[in-house]
Amino acid sequence: MGRLLVATAFVAAFTSLSVVAQGPLSRAQGSTPIVIASEPGISPDGAEIAFASGGDIWSVPTTGGEARLLVSHEATERRPLFSPDGRRLAFMSSRTGGGDIYVLSLDSGVLRRLTLDDGQETLEAWSPDGRWVYLSATSRDIAGMNDVYRVSAEGGTPMPVSDERYVNEFHVAPSLGGVSLVVAARGIASAQWWRRGSSHIDQSELWWMSGLDGTPAYRQLTTRDARQVWPMLSGDARALYYVSDRGGAENIWMRAMPGSPAAATLDVGRKVTTFTDGRVLFPSLSANGKVMVFEREFGVWTFDPATRVTRQLPIRLKGTPAVPVSERQRVTNGFSGLALSPDGRKVAFVARGILFAASAKDAGDATRVTTLPGIVSQPVWAPDSRRLAYVAAREGAQRLYLYDFVSNQETTLTRGAGVDISPVFSPDGTQMAFLRDRRELRVLTLSTSAERVLASGAFADAINTPIPAWSPDGKWIALFAIGSKSFANVSLVPVGAPGGPPRPISFLSNVYANSLVWSPDGRTMFFDTRQRTELGQLARVDLTRRTTRFREDLFRDLFLIPARPASPVPPVSASVPAGATADKPPVPSVTTEPVFEGVRGRLSLLPLGLDVQNVTVSPDGKLALVAAAAAGQTNLYTYSLDELGERPVARQLTTTAGAKADAQFSPDSREVYYLDAGRIQIATVERREARPLAVTAEFTTDFATDKFEVFREAWTLLRDNFFDPAFNGVNWEGSRERYGPLVAAAATPDEMRRVMSLMIGELNASHLGLSGPGGDAPVVGQLGLRFDRRVFEANGQLRITEVVMLGPADVSGQIKVGDYLRSVGGRPVAAGFSLDEALAHTVDRRVVITVSSTPSETAREVVLKPIDQGTEKSLLYRQWVERNREYVLKASGGRLGYVHMLNMSAGALDQLHIDLDVENHERDGVVIDLRNNNGGFVNAYALDVFARQPYLKMSLRGLPESPARTVLGQRALELATVLVVNQHSLSDAEDFTEGYRTLKLGPIVGEPTAGWIIYTWNQRLVDGSTLRLPRMRIRAADGFDMEMHPRGVDIEAARPLGESSTGRDTQLDRAIRALLARLGFAE
Repeated sequence: MGRLLVATAFVAAFTSLSVVAQGPLSRAQGSTPIVIASEPGISPDGAEIAFASGGDIWSVPTTGGEARLLVSHEATERRPLFSPDGRRLAFMSSRTGGGDIYVLSLDSGVLRRLTLDDGQETLEAWSPDGRWVYLSATSRDIAGMNDVYRVSAEGGTPMPVSDERYVNEFHVAPSLGGVSLVVAARGIASAQWWRRGSSHIDQSELWWMSGLDGTPAYRQLTTRDARQVWPMLSGDARALYYVSDRGGAENIWMRAMPGSPAAATLDVGRKVTTFTDGRVLFPSLSANGKVMVFEREFGVWTFDPATRVTRQLPIRLKGTPAVPVSERQRVTNGFSGLALSPDGRKVAFVARGILFAASAKDAGDATRVTTLPGIVSQPVWAPDSRRLAYVAAREGAQRLYLYDFVSNQETTLTRGAGVDISPVFSPDGTQMAFLRDRRELRVLTLSTSAERVLASGAFADAINTPIPAWSPDGKWIALFAIGSKSFANVSLVPVGAPGGPPRPISFLSNVYANSLVWSPDGRTMFFDTRQRTELGQLARVDLTRRTTRFREDLFRDLFLIPARPASPVPPVSASVPAGATADKPPVPSVTTEPVFEGVRGRLSLLPLGLDVQNVTVSPDGKLALVAAAAAGQTNLYTYSLDELGERPVARQLTTTAGAKADAQFSPDSREVYYLDAGRIQIATVERREARPLAVTAEFTTDFATDKFEVFREAWTLLRDNFFDPAFNGVNWEGSRERYGPLVAAAATPDEMRRVMSLMIGELNASHLGLSGPGGDAPVVGQLGLRFDRRVFEANGQLRITEVVMLGPADVSGQIKVGDYLRSVGGRPVAAGFSLDEALAHTVDRRVVITVSSTPSETAREVVLKPIDQGTEKSLLYRQWVERNREYVLKASGGRLGYVHMLNMSAGALDQLHIDLDVENHERDGVVIDLRNNNGGFVNAYALDVFARQPYLKMSLRGLPESPARTVLGQRALELATVLVVNQHSLSDAEDFTEGYRTLKLGPIVGEPTAGWIIYTWNQRLVDGSTLRLPRMRIRAADGFDMEMHPRGVDIEAARPLGESSTGRDTQLDRAIRALLARLGFAE
């Protein structure tokens, strides 16, 4: 059957959908449109300002007025900065996917791309002579740390200027002579500029770096006790301006610059603006030092350093920018919420927040069910397969709706401001159970719209919300209840007896659970259960005392006198399920009578040997279907529930790498419908063959209306999930009213996310953020080499200064420090040569380079296989770890070992077990390094390794004694330790630090930690954006909040910028001395 015929047949069964209009979120009021102007750059003479608006670059006189369009592109352009002569404009653009820097000639209109890396480069400044463009990037350092680079304004390879390993260096202000600059370092203000307020990790320092043409030297200019960002030097370089939130609100600060770096002292200077609220962002100072501009309240402001007068500019846009256009899309993937109708003939699913329905047997176009604004989720069919219930977010609330395909009418089932979710029909289709505010189990009688509360308690997590389940006879509802210590267990609620606590039927000390299902006979409950880092299990609870059945009875039954054949039953119409009429669903023939006495002892864990994630049971009761992970992939497995059959084993049903979701049996138990990476698939149970159900959803994406849905969704998710119900003192309702019109004025998705990020930043909390779907940047190969900037800038030669351990160049064994890279892929190295351009699209491919020991000798060929950026960063990290290990061993006279944890992930825990090797176990003590640890969740497991104390020893005859814990398979170091942390030890690393101190494991050395600790979830929004949700508050054992309160140290030690080039590590030195002293060794 063709696509048109399938669609026609489906629409004929369910005629056209009704359409009701709904107005969008409040838009800008009045006749004057809102202009969002951001990231301004001032011309050298102070007469003109370039700024970003709607993803394009505009210019306006310094007095304000009419702005003209300079650069327009469908990508996002931002951060325009004039060259010192005013004839060129540098800016950042997302047009190549990764985020690169471009230079526009204002005279000729010629556009030049300066950077070609596959990472994000941030434009920082021009050199005063206009030869160089300064930028910061994370692509060549460990994790997310920035280094400062500069590249010729005519193009070439960006070269490092300030590149301390594993240190964040960003915003720069080059000096007039070109031999020094001011650089911001430490903290994450470079990325989290949109946060209002700060944690310890948002605080930064300003340093004066000299010796750009020789040996670099650093002198600290300001203390690290506030944000100190965007440094700007006055025209005569005698004054340093910067932005700081010292004292509360962000303002422009100024301090005098000494005559030489040697004369520099710590001095924060004084405020020169007097704002008491709001933001001061992206300042720019004219070359003559007479005018400064900055972003504030989504507009452009000027500041006169002489008079200290600030003024907001009136701006009117004149021009036709590139704006997103509505687009008709036809998609066959990206689906969620798959629901198969009870008659097995129809499917419902959600695509981009819209509800669709289609034939379950034939490919073709799906019918759109919902047409009103509001994101839809959790569709569920009525037992008659003619009605569809779902959750929709409309008018600021999540409510239940019912669509009747016969009458083509949508009905609002629930009303009010509550959050109504998890709808499920009773077996006879007359009632609906659902959760309100995740704290009430309610039942709605569909004929009268009457609601009643069956039970109250904690029944769901705001993100992970399992669906309740009716018993086959409709007399009980099973659901998960969250109890003490967050343990999730199954309880039963009688439908006919509202009120009173639910009756528990499981008593596991596990926190996580996703799904529960009754057996068709109502005698058994199945559900998944797990603890984090442990395999998920399939649990079975027998609700009655089960009668033992024997295989021998199968043979005995062969000798029973056969019963008289029943009278023939006329065939049932194909359009009506067996046991039902056209108007009435099947009547349950089973009775559920749970026996609660002794139910605790009737739970068993079925031996699947898989990481179980979800479970359902076939309509005939013979099979359990689970989604489970094995070898890093999630697939579907069946498991026999027939106790008289062969010993059951999990049988794999699917074999693809895509994520599996919403798996469910067909009514005859012969097929399984499911989503595979968002595509509808059907697998046969017997032959285990999968085929696609090629259903197409068609809809129009229109940013002009979609942005309101994205804004509503993000704002509501934070309203319902933010860990502090008082929103850290922020009027969250007021934020919606304030930022709603700005979202309405946003011209592009990136501008919308920027506005929303600033709204989110008002919450002044860690672990927040909003990011876009991401672009497809060309992948650039990496050789594992670093080069001498001075040599390249002087004569266009790439002299190698570092060969990264185990990188492609190192593995070849033919390249060493001091060699010259002469060509790449046949392209000779010379002035203006771009290494990134030469290595584009070369990852895992054969690349021929030539190298030589001197620039003049004959070059030799070396064949390499470039790696990607992530792999090279990982190698850089392991090189850093190994060098620290050697450093500690040497400095301690061979007595101390060393381990570092990159983060607190399961992978990092595995690496910790690897690094705590035989050599580390044989030392007298071990240095534990958590500097720059980005957190995760395994702090308790890592702590156990260091906290466990010896209590037994074991030995085999003829072999040495060993600690009992080790022999019995438990990880335990059983040695003295010292802990090293710094400002970038964040989140779960802070939990580790708190545990280390509470358990009195040893001294803590370094700097106070980040003060950045809330447990967080990532939530995908309807447009593909990702919103971070800090949901779980963390308190220390004494009840003190961890968020915004860094964990202190016993021995303070800070590393000055530039120390790594000296071969010293002040923090490790202090840690070594402390641990040796604890062990009784004299220095």
